Amino acid sequence: MKKLSLFFSICFLYTCTISAQQPFDKKLVLKQMILANDYFMQKWPETGKTIITNKERPSNIWTRGVYYEGLMALHEIFPKEAYYDYAYSWSEFHKWGFDKGNTTRNADNYCAAQTYIDLYNLEPDAKKLKNTKANINMLLNTPQLDDWSWIDAIQMGMPVFAKLGVLEKDNRYFEKMYQMYMYSRNKHGDNGLFNPKDGLWWRDADFDPPYKEPNGEDCYWSRGNGWVIGALAKVLTIIPENAPHREQYVKDLKAMAAALVPIQRADGFWNVSLHDPTNFGEKETSGTALFVYGMAYGINSGILKKETYLPVVQKAWDAMIKESLHTNGALGFLQSTGKEPKDGQPLSYDKFPDFEDYGLGCFLLAGSEIYKMK
Repeated sequence: MKKLSLFFSICFLYTCTISAQQPFDKKLVLKQMILANDYFMQKWPETGKTIITNKERPSNIWTRGVYYEGLMALHEIFPKEAYYDYAYSWSEFHKWGFDKGNTTRNADNYCAAQTYIDLYNLEPDAKKLKNTKANINMLLNTPQLDDWSWIDAIQMGMPVFAKLGVLEKDNRYFEKMYQMYMYSRNKHGDNGLFNPKDGLWWRDADFDPPYKEPNGEDCYWSRGNGWVIGALAKVLTIIPENAPHREQYVKDLKAMAAALVPIQRADGFWNVSLHDPTNFGEKETSGTALFVYGMAYGINSGILKKETYLPVVQKAWDAMIKESLHTNGALGFLQSTGKEPKDGQPLSYDKFPDFEDYGLGCFLLAGSEIYKMK
């Protein structure tokens, strides 16, 4: 009887060990990503078709740029020709250019360059980077540092500089990226948009103190903070280990991750309003996905302790799959475009946002890092 008991104990320990080593079913994660992406590609077969909501917009705006970031992340782990062709068709339609042309200083407009550079790296062709280099070199060679006055812009713009710095083997891109990031961090608003005390970011100068949430807390918008931790993770995947200022990005990613753990909801999501669950405190998918992306990268890179952050990531991913992902691939509980908790409310499983593209991009980024877990 003792031998039998010992046998079952060993089997139990072995099962627990295997479970700990394989927290995610990679095939299932990939299947879920493909389902969500197929839904979108089937809904939007024409990559150049304009986006019509309250007005008509070209399909290379930031919302679609974020989607293609996610698509290229999916292509990296599952290089299906249809994904490359879809991204290439979109880029070709827009002549590898930007909304508002090559003199824009708005990071929303040049977010598309992230995908253009990815496609160039897969198959170099000078036409792919003509507009990107013209626009970003203009930013590089003019003195302004205050372009990223809202934290969403950090995600739209930072990775472009990082990718060009690697491609051109030119540290000037890394330096300019750092200076612009630190201006947003420490100078916009009264004392910068990052609050080191809470480890989180105010969306822009309109929301730093004395602005308060109804419960008296500072206003930290979920997706806005998601953009920042997502940008930090992406930049750290791009720049070399010895790149200047890398330690700053690592430090800030760790601070944000630590701040997010205690405010995760019991169901695995994060609220739209991170510090006031009574003010539009619903679960929200895009911010949650970006937090998963940032933390999963942190685990994969060794920046974050697996024993602390893996349960957080697993709980959040499981929640999105169970409560957000529809059987046809659509995503629920996605907040519409905006800049604060009240925008696009109320949220629900069956209500879809004004744009469905950026939320999917965030979801694919999260899934791609989970898929890479050992």
